[in-house]
Amino acid sequence: MRLDARIASLNLRHAALEAQIFEEDQRPKPDAEALAKLKREKLRLKEEMERLRTITPH
Repeated sequence: MRLDARIASLNLRHAALEAQIFEEDQRPKPDAEALAKLKREKLRLKEEMERLRTITPH
């Protein structure tokens, strides 16, 4: 998989996690553990995208 395609894929997953976080946060009693897990995964994806961008010439 090309790096730009990998970054695009990660970006889609990142956006999906953002939507899940928003939905969970809107519940009357959000699950703090689930939110923390989603946020950690979102951060992991963001860090991976940044790492890949540093090795991809633009």
